[in-house]
Amino acid sequence: MKVLHIITGLGIGGAEQQLRLLLRQLPTNSEVITLTNPGAVAEGIVADGVPVTDLDMAGNRDLGALPRLARLIKRGRYDLVHTHLYRACLYGRFAARLAGVRTIVATEHSLGAVQIEGRPLSSGARALYLAGERLGTATVAVSATVARRLERWGVRPDRIHVVPNGIEVGRFAYDETARRVARTRLGVPQDAFVVGGVGRLNGGKRFDRLVRAVAELPGARLLLIGEGPERDRLLRLARDRGAADRILLHGACQDPPPPRAAHPSQHGPDLPSLLAAMDVFVSTSPDEAFGLAVVEGLAAGLPVLHVTCPALQDLPADAAPGARRVSGSVPGLVDELRRFEQAGPHRLPVPPAARHYDIAHSARQLMTVYENAVRDPAPLREVSCS
Repeated sequence: MKVLHIITGLGIGGAEQQLRLLLRQLPTNSEVITLTNPGAVAEGIVADGVPVTDLDMAGNRDLGALPRLARLIKRGRYDLVHTHLYRACLYGRFAARLAGVRTIVATEHSLGAVQIEGRPLSSGARALYLAGERLGTATVAVSATVARRLERWGVRPDRIHVVPNGIEVGRFAYDETARRVARTRLGVPQDAFVVGGVGRLNGGKRFDRLVRAVAELPGARLLLIGEGPERDRLLRLARDRGAADRILLHGACQDPPPPRAAHPSQHGPDLPSLLAAMDVFVSTSPDEAFGLAVVEGLAAGLPVLHVTCPALQDLPADAAPGARRVSGSVPGLVDELRRFEQAGPHRLPVPPAARHYDIAHSARQLMTVYENAVRDPAPLREVSCS
């Protein structure tokens, strides 16, 4: 099966890295088009042997990109087009139909309760989404929670298929040596109590609450993995709270990491090593589509505090005994973290929840969606650029 994946961008992000993981598992002849920003994840996908084309789209309203994209799709003679993220789903579905492709799958990675891809939901965004969705064959939701949100939006239930995000579970197994090496490279004392978080540094993640909470614990340090527009504000907040020397913003971390270059020492710790360096994992975000970072933390054997995590809410309560849902208030976080600090470092067994979300299982589920979609493609409809 020849499959084209269309994604909005390929900088380091959850949906982007999820695409790379799936491509490493799917038994298809795959190619990728990124509408813009062929960043670090694009380099990793190419290194894995999958070609990536940059459409070089100028912005959300670059309508000239639509016929360019349609020509590329037509030239490729694909059996199926799979789109990822809002802009790519919108342009990709229309372009695929213009190119004569009838089998179109779209994954909804980032539909929250009140936002999509970190931006507030609007009636206009919803109307455009639904107009494009009707041109496709199937819509993949990354969690049952997202599937319910899509139904409330007006997507037909029979068109929605839940294929959860996944991780390479074995890569996250705790390693004591990796912990020591990562802490040394980060400049973190081996006996320090380290609170950790992973995600884009934007207002919606509410990492400012985590900074405030850690600042109240003189012996604690905070390690945040991610980049984003809130970085400078978080650093100022840490300085204002007298905790600048205990707040470490590591930056984004590509996972899986790129192939080792000629000088491996130039590479920083990978994500499993950074998780090994932590003592407790905290997700302060109140609105998530899945909660992949929480699953990664559990796979690393970390106790986890989270405000919301659809990945766990969709499973039985005993699937992740080391995870606890919290309000996310600063005083509440201080109390929770103080208890972990007093208890001392300990690792937990990998829970069933982490093993449930193995990427190989997700890839098999997605292949079933592909095979059914090819057998029963979208009906022919006239589509034009006008």
